[in-house]
Amino acid sequence: MIFTSADILVPADGNFEDWAVVACDQYSSNPEYWNSIEAKVADKPSTLHLILPEAWLDTEKGAAHQSRISGNMSAYLEQNVLREIPDALIYVERTLTDGSIRKGLVGALDLETYDFHCPSDSPVRATEATILDRIPPRAQIRRDAILEFPHILLLQNDAQDSLFTQLTAISHLLPVLYDFDLMKEGGHITGRLIQGDNKNLVLAWLEDYENASDQTNPLVYAVGDGNHSLAAAKTIWDEIKSGLTEEERKNHPARFALAELENLQDEAQKFEPIHRIIKKTDPAALLTYLSSHEPSEGGYTIDWVANGEHGTVRLDSSLSPLPLAVLQKHLDEWLETNEGVIDYIHGEKDLEDLAQIDGSIGFFLPKIEKDSLFTAIEADGSLPRKTFSMGHAQEKRFYLEGKRLH
Repeated sequence: MIFTSADILVPADGNFEDWAVVACDQYSSNPEYWNSIEAKVADKPSTLHLILPEAWLDTEKGAAHQSRISGNMSAYLEQNVLREIPDALIYVERTLTDGSIRKGLVGALDLETYDFHCPSDSPVRATEATILDRIPPRAQIRRDAILEFPHILLLQNDAQDSLFTQLTAISHLLPVLYDFDLMKEGGHITGRLIQGDNKNLVLAWLEDYENASDQTNPLVYAVGDGNHSLAAAKTIWDEIKSGLTEEERKNHPARFALAELENLQDEAQKFEPIHRIIKKTDPAALLTYLSSHEPSEGGYTIDWVANGEHGTVRLDSSLSPLPLAVLQKHLDEWLETNEGVIDYIHGEKDLEDLAQIDGSIGFFLPKIEKDSLFTAIEADGSLPRKTFSMGHAQEKRFYLEGKRLH
């Protein structure tokens, strides 16, 4: 199977509130967010001590933090901070800030079925182009790690929502594993344990879905979030398997990556645009450059903000059916010959605030329709990098469940 059960690790003392922190790639331009989490959890067991926030990358603080990750993992195992639940799945209900409930299933993805390169005909593919230079730091962390605590979200495209309709129907039979409020306005999360006969039933439902996929272009699952972390996992698995026999490869823990499976068609599944900001540049010169590429008439309109001022640029719609693709092309060309650093921002207010800094200009991106996602991947291989975000930053997956890698 592509997605299956796993031996899952959770905190033994049940203190999930301090344990769970949001995905490492969130608030990447806001180190104060992560500093406040560090102050909150202090020395208490927390996934913060097991991951590296991107906001701390290339800093002394980040280097010191990363150097402790492997030791923290060993200590958590030796001190029985974690308990292992064998051969399990977890049914997750995440109550978001607007009151909607996003459903998910935590299990293990077979990395042999996944390919982050483009184009690909593998059953599991990236939704967006992978930024290759983001893989090495994550791969190094995983190379040294004995445990994984992922924020990876997989998407199925099930118009009938059959898997989660059936899971909801049997949820009253499943024991509650955790039920708590996530920190920093992350909403509420409930996890129900699936083992034994119920696990076998759910795996049978999954197998039916996987076998029903179009075998001429078998896109079964798309990576909705955490693609770079999953790409790092694939990279390390390819390293490890080269030294194993065929029999050893079959059930090696590193072959499987823990992830949460969700349905693209879930009503609570919201796709938000990821905005662009160019820092340490000349905003006026960049706007002049973009204006020189405006079409004579029509085209896409993109709003910008810089130091409290707002405006609009027009882009040539004949270059791509996606406005983002055209903007990204021009920004990449600008950065090849001009000073500037690009970053990817979740949330309009965060973009507004960051664009107040001298030498910064932000661009507001339109939403992408989620119904076009699988079709676009099948046709084009992937979308431009950082095209969309599944919900706002505080609605991203929190690190919670873990798995051994050795």
